[in-house]
Amino acid sequence: MKSKVIVATTINGDDVEFLCEPRQSLLEVLRDVLGLTGAKEGCNNGNCGACNVLLDGVLVNSCLVLGVEAEGRTIETVEGLAAGGELHPLQQKFLEHAALQCGICTPGFLLAAKALLDHNPDPTEGEVRHWLAGNLCRCTGYDKIVRAVLDAADAG
Repeated sequence: MKSKVIVATTINGDDVEFLCEPRQSLLEVLRDVLGLTGAKEGCNNGNCGACNVLLDGVLVNSCLVLGVEAEGRTIETVEGLAAGGELHPLQQKFLEHAALQCGICTPGFLLAAKALLDHNPDPTEGEVRHWLAGNLCRCTGYDKIVRAVLDAADAG
């Protein structure tokens, strides 16, 4: 019989408790236990960035973090970007620049871009490209995504 662990954390500003198996990834917990399906399972080995979340303000691949590691920590998912019915500036710029297509990679790119702009509100194009290098997209090409992030930084 598998024993489950109670984990208390903060997700998108809300205090949350959940039960999970010690082997479950944070991605599995977010999607399957908590119903937060914004983070996507792409590669499930940390290479694509589709499952990015912010853990205590640090960008992580949620497929590589155990759910039990969230104990006492703060998580931000793509669901937490928009506030009060208003899109986050990054979300708005992604729409304006058509920087999304199928949507699998979009949440990961948005969280990676947010982490960048939190760290450096005025990045160069090279810094944006370097920061987003851990995210893979098969649809858009990267130029529209980079332009959207740079525009969000300018509007910031």
